[in-house]
Amino acid sequence: MNKESLAKRLNASAGRQKADTVIKNGKIMDVFNQEWISADIAITDGMIVGLGDYEGEEVIDAEGQMIVPGFIDGHVHIESSMVTPIEFAKAVLPHGVTAVITDPHEIANVSGAKGISFMIEQAKKAPLHIHFMLPSCVPAASFERSGAVLKAADLKPFYQEKEVLGLAEVMDYVSVAEGEEDMIEKLLDAKLHGKRIDGHLAGLSSDLINIYRTALVSNDHEVTTKEEALDRIRRGMYVMLREGSVAKNTLSVLPAVNEKNARRFFFCTDDKHVDDLLSEGSVNHQVKLAIEAGLDPFLAYQLGSLNAAECYGLDTKGAVAPGFDADLLFISDLRQVAITKTMVNGRTVAENGRTIYEQTADSQLTDTALLDTVQLEAPLTELDFHMPIQEGKNMNVIQIIPNHLETRRKEVPAPSSDMFQPDIEHDLLKIAVVERHSGEKIMGLGIVQGFGLKEGALATTISHDSHNIIAVGTNDADLAAAINQLHNIGGGLAAVKNGELLHSVPLPIAGLLSDQSAEWVNDSLGVLHEKLPLIGFTGDFNPFLTLSFLALPVIPDIKMTATGLFDVKAFQHIPLQ
Repeated sequence: MNKESLAKRLNASAGRQKADTVIKNGKIMDVFNQEWISADIAITDGMIVGLGDYEGEEVIDAEGQMIVPGFIDGHVHIESSMVTPIEFAKAVLPHGVTAVITDPHEIANVSGAKGISFMIEQAKKAPLHIHFMLPSCVPAASFERSGAVLKAADLKPFYQEKEVLGLAEVMDYVSVAEGEEDMIEKLLDAKLHGKRIDGHLAGLSSDLINIYRTALVSNDHEVTTKEEALDRIRRGMYVMLREGSVAKNTLSVLPAVNEKNARRFFFCTDDKHVDDLLSEGSVNHQVKLAIEAGLDPFLAYQLGSLNAAECYGLDTKGAVAPGFDADLLFISDLRQVAITKTMVNGRTVAENGRTIYEQTADSQLTDTALLDTVQLEAPLTELDFHMPIQEGKNMNVIQIIPNHLETRRKEVPAPSSDMFQPDIEHDLLKIAVVERHSGEKIMGLGIVQGFGLKEGALATTISHDSHNIIAVGTNDADLAAAINQLHNIGGGLAAVKNGELLHSVPLPIAGLLSDQSAEWVNDSLGVLHEKLPLIGFTGDFNPFLTLSFLALPVIPDIKMTATGLFDVKAFQHIPLQ
């Protein structure tokens, strides 16, 4: 803002000149007093300059609809949508999301600082407020085989970007608890620049929450129960209720929210595929879920807007009031969150479920470092998946929990054989993580239960957070074929049966993002999921998303890494038997 623009806004606010836009005949939600207001909304230069009786160069008739603040997704990895920031905006704007706080640690784990720069530059072209938190743990743990390592010195220059709000989810709790030098530098740099620090406290004790708060970590999105939520709130944290494509914690955490503490809660999606974003939506879905579960609608909408803005110091977002950005939603049904119009900075960007602007991602920005990221020493063969075992010794098995990021460690007796083969009857399948960044032949093999596949194999280059190749299969030949297909297409998702490719979704940008439109990716994912029954999958969860989190060694209990099985609670690798 400069002198001239401030004078223009003041003149419009005082009625000395017409506002750029005036919205009339709307029922305005006051998220502060939790009541309705009947007034005109005057907008100039994208900012609300008054509520009252105004004239405008443009007049919009709200026709009695409710006008509420635009939704804010408090924590999201845009890369998990598998599309670029511009295409991501097209997916969420019709659902009322006008701002997001994103952590680009997925692409950073593959392509380092170049990946972060790519996301920031693409975000600047999107008609959506995209704010960034800098990846704090690349790799997620020191032993991980990621494509990059980002130290405090690598992150520091990014604080000069106005879109950067702070340091993203600090998940390496060992480094925090032990006061590791580079972690202290990262935490200190964020605070010296006046920025926020996000937490990642999955399964951590109250003592570790004390340590995180002492490190000035302000929030946590890994809460799964009422008790965990209240423990963090009483220690001064904000808590995010998460509803992604895998982790669905909104309803289990919602009982912790009451009129006294509601301002300390807000919504996030964390990781959500583009097909789910297009069909179900984002924060709008959580607002609806919360209302259906009995939360007062005013509180639900407040959790969807103002609270996230307050947590991140976004002083001009989250309310329909003077001095706030004109990020507005027109609602025809409050409880159903029926959005008829989305406005960003006073400009209509979506109406009746469709975006009304045309903009395409500029793939020219993707250089070789972002496009050539699947490096294998040589095509894999069946021999690479042989798993010697000893009869009489129990085997450690990863047991998945559908629609949860957590897993269980289970022990099962070894079969009477010197080599493990998948046991379809007992749903014991092979899982493999193949390092894809260096070209070295590094592979971890294990056993997983819960996918229910009867034939074939699935593989993807989306495997949090180091994003090596991860695959699950019923036989060695199909495992090899699925992984080799990912190498051929530069990353993505693939399903194979009897050595034949059923379908694949190419994600050439860092093996995480498509260079195509959101609609194209949605259609291709639809074809992929239609093929899953051919290999026996009948579960009520997304198998690719579930698979992608089985390599994340900071969420309990047991995960698969490129260097073997990892016990998260003990924070050490463990043998197969």
